[in-house]
Amino acid sequence: MTSPASGDEPWTIARVADRFGVTHRTVRHYEDLGLITPERRGTQRLYHRRDRTRLDLVLRGKRLGFPLEEIRTIIDLFDAPRGRRTQLEYVLGQIDERRADLEQRLRDVQDAIAELGRFEGTCRSDLERLDHEA
Repeated sequence: MTSPASGDEPWTIARVADRFGVTHRTVRHYEDLGLITPERRGTQRLYHRRDRTRLDLVLRGKRLGFPLEEIRTIIDLFDAPRGRRTQLEYVLGQIDERRADLEQRLRDVQDAIAELGRFEGTCRSDLERLDHEA
């Protein structure tokens, strides 16, 4: 077993789930998808630093709105021959796409809020007019 000083002592699924704020089911789901590959000792799963790093990347990608297949591609590129450079170039392209999508969504939400404001104004004017007629 690795010494605790190395930072790679294996964690149980309970510790991983607790530390990352996810359920055991979520951790097992990412394992089923091959995004993490814990060591198995009988029925026990042991998560080493590499698994925890990959899980952190998966969860970060999910928070940023990336689909799991894109997250898988990004993580898998880390092991590619060009390694980190390929991964970073790919991620930058994905960031550009995600940013453009979010900026469009923001414009759509702002337009919807403005439309609601106009509709609200019309409704209030109509209500005020009805109050004066009564």
